[in-house]
Amino acid sequence: MGGNPDAVIVGSGPNGLAAAVTLAAAGLKVQVIEGAPEIGGGCRTQELTLPGFRHDVCSAAHPLALASSFFRRFDLTARGVRFASPEVEFANPLDGGRAAVVSRSVPETAARLGADGRSYQRLLGPMARHVDEICADLLQPLRRPPAHPLVMAGYGSRGVLPASVLARRWHTPEARAIIGGAAAHSMMKFTAVPTGGIGLMLVLLAHGVGWPVVEGGSARITDALADAVLAAGGTIETGRWVHSLAELPSGAAVLLDTSPRGLAELAGDRLPGRYRAALRRFRYGPGVCKVDFALSGPVPWANEDCRRAGTLHLGGTFEEMAVAEAEVVAGKHPEDPYVLVTQPGVADPSRAPAGRHTLWTYTHVPGGSDVDMTARIEAQIERFAPGFRDLVLARAVRTAAAEEADNPNYVGGDIAVGMQTLWQTVFRPAVQWNPYRTPIPGVYLCSSATPPAPGVHGRCGELAALAALRDVFGIREIPDISPARLRPAAVAG
Repeated sequence: MGGNPDAVIVGSGPNGLAAAVTLAAAGLKVQVIEGAPEIGGGCRTQELTLPGFRHDVCSAAHPLALASSFFRRFDLTARGVRFASPEVEFANPLDGGRAAVVSRSVPETAARLGADGRSYQRLLGPMARHVDEICADLLQPLRRPPAHPLVMAGYGSRGVLPASVLARRWHTPEARAIIGGAAAHSMMKFTAVPTGGIGLMLVLLAHGVGWPVVEGGSARITDALADAVLAAGGTIETGRWVHSLAELPSGAAVLLDTSPRGLAELAGDRLPGRYRAALRRFRYGPGVCKVDFALSGPVPWANEDCRRAGTLHLGGTFEEMAVAEAEVVAGKHPEDPYVLVTQPGVADPSRAPAGRHTLWTYTHVPGGSDVDMTARIEAQIERFAPGFRDLVLARAVRTAAAEEADNPNYVGGDIAVGMQTLWQTVFRPAVQWNPYRTPIPGVYLCSSATPPAPGVHGRCGELAALAALRDVFGIREIPDISPARLRPAAVAG
């Protein structure tokens, strides 16, 4: 690619690469600069424990990739990315060998919930039939009116509730554990708004599209994005940390896949004081302590259905999980923490040598924590899977402080790059009409610190790129990002 690029993207997480794909599809010369030795940000796969054991570095299950309009148009399947779906989307083990079990089928899930089954089906059944419409509206900036107002009214009337209020409609431990385990992904107290909406969205995704893993690892998604950028004539440079906007080529547009703190550091005095103050006020959430395990066999969950689940929420009852999450928000390290678990081997045996398994886990901790939570994570697994420790061949631990050291976007170990409060859902990262524009002409923020939400869906990057296309290049048409326009590198000629 001769001459200066038309657009420079700093950061190669899913959003940075989605922005690069969108700009390249519009015919622009694109350059991606990544500080880490490899692309992908939180969507990477590495042998973290032992040779032959492939672990996802951060994102592991991918309902939002299936629900995203960006990835549907990009067509991951045509680019060789295969999703592997477990028989059980997620489960919440309970003491005594019981469990709350969520499958793709709403009636099947409801049938396991006893007295709460009818209420569960009344709530989730209609929403699951309209999952495409709901996801289309959720995965756009909230400043836009919903394209499906009647459908969204049904979701939104519950989505604005705290999980503690939403859970009142159910009385069985199993039904309440389902909403609690999903709501805990928000990393907020269950009494906070909109934890109910976050939990409800994740349960809805399980019924509507599933919670699959990617065959071979999450890196296959970012590899496909990078292949498309390269096939369109773009360039990707790794191992180069950018410390100032002044270091970048004089491209017409700059898109930053960084945290608001990273934006402030790169731009420095070029940002007006009021905007810098807004970035300083941006609130980051708790961090995570992540532990990956290499195992000699499958986890011996006491509940048989848990052995078929791709994802598990450990922590016991709704009330127990609520206590643990409240302790984290209060700056404490729970003795009995909420633990998120993914066991990709139940759907993708390629992740480990024959007969072996990988296990992906993390728990929430106060931001910036350097406490190793391995013992407490293992105790929660052992609680619901006696004999688990006997299977451990190796561990790889990353505290919240180490998460930030590895990826500066994860301020304090916050992998969501900002709290998901109602305010920061609507106004993310600052109060302004277009959240992707910065006060510096031609400079845009495209990370998950912008709407619509954290997750591997590419929409933050795509929407930022569309803003840049309109503002800088006068291009208003949405580019064709399909394989017909951006062919996979393997067949490009």
